Amino acid sequence: MSALVRKNVYEETLDRLDLIFSNFDNISVCFSGGKDSGVLLNLVLDYMRKNGVKRKIGVLYMDVEASYRRTVEYIEKMYLENLDMIVPYWVCLPMTTVNGVSIYEPFWIFWDPNKRDKWVREMPPYDFIINEANNPFDFYKKDMIFEEFAPLFGEWLSKQHNNEKTAILLGIRSDESLNRYRSLVSEVKATFMGKKYSTQMSENTYNFYPIANWKVEDIWTYYGKFKKPYNKIYDLFYRAGVPLFKMRICEPYGNEQKAGLNLFKILEPDTWIKVVDRVSGANFGNIYCNTKAIGYNNKVSLPAGHTWRSYCKFLLRTLPEETRKIYVQKFVKFIRYWHRVGSPVLDEDIMELEQEPGMIINTKEYSTRGKGDKYVVKFRYIPDVLPGLDNRTDFLSWKRLCMAILKNDITCASLSFSITKRQILRQQELVRKYMELL
Repeated sequence: MSALVRKNVYEETLDRLDLIFSNFDNISVCFSGGKDSGVLLNLVLDYMRKNGVKRKIGVLYMDVEASYRRTVEYIEKMYLENLDMIVPYWVCLPMTTVNGVSIYEPFWIFWDPNKRDKWVREMPPYDFIINEANNPFDFYKKDMIFEEFAPLFGEWLSKQHNNEKTAILLGIRSDESLNRYRSLVSEVKATFMGKKYSTQMSENTYNFYPIANWKVEDIWTYYGKFKKPYNKIYDLFYRAGVPLFKMRICEPYGNEQKAGLNLFKILEPDTWIKVVDRVSGANFGNIYCNTKAIGYNNKVSLPAGHTWRSYCKFLLRTLPEETRKIYVQKFVKFIRYWHRVGSPVLDEDIMELEQEPGMIINTKEYSTRGKGDKYVVKFRYIPDVLPGLDNRTDFLSWKRLCMAILKNDITCASLSFSITKRQILRQQELVRKYMELL
């Protein structure tokens, strides 16, 4: 091919896989059963067959229990038909994740042994299933946070192979989740050989995103052209009229995914019945997911007689005490950050913020984050609302705090926070208290 002819995304990905397999003997693919990770796993397996790669790759599936039945069937197919090429890590360990549809139980634990009688489905019967009875992971802790597992898995895998360099491949696309992709490939992070589709996670482990620049149309073109197996739940999504870019198969109780709860009931009613009994607030989320009741509709009107400040305080008073404490703690940290530390801000946004005299302090000092080409800005006080800025940045305002509550964003991910172990422990204690009362 002439150097002047630009390669398509498929050809670029093959080049990336060639670089990975040429430099790493220890490789693992994170597989969710979704369309993107399905393309990645199929690409990797085909690369291995074509190039005569004899060593096996690891395939990690984090089973969240309350999944579509068709997703589980697809996972089974990909595992069982490729056991000659893969080392299967099908993980069914109890782990904690966000429940974005309940203010009384904002976290839930999949494969919780204490709720064995309510599991959405039976644990798979295969010998390679990893559960509490045969757990090989020394880093695993009871009810650990779901998001903590994958990075630690890479380090563990490296140790199992005498600390040799380990490549973890993820099917993340910038077109699908730009914010997540940006956070993973931030310019301040180290990469492998300067490749932007990689991130160094530890001394010996690297994450790679071989299909980062694929569009959703590329995904389905690949499946159609190469006749590769895919998750059949997407056929039902299509028949239900769901646009390609909105099709999601991840567990739908998180802050971003809960909009798809109503589809669960339509596409797999038998599974849905068990989900309602298993996950607190699931049916409420199904009914109100596209309304202001759980804040999915971003066009929230300010109630008459309220400012965003007074409305925020009103909303906090309506929450259960333990949930309110979590929000207040996050809000205080967020406010203090903008007041004492500050954050890098684009020049055009600084000009807009300065339209309100005395609201901000432009330190005129360049931030050490990113390219270091933005001034650090601090807030003197909390503005009620920032028209034009509230919806596209994490600036400080009372409206942003209100929206976190209205979205039932218990982790305050919309304010750049993440779930913490302390939150989980406090919530579990609250649940125990309720059980004692009952």
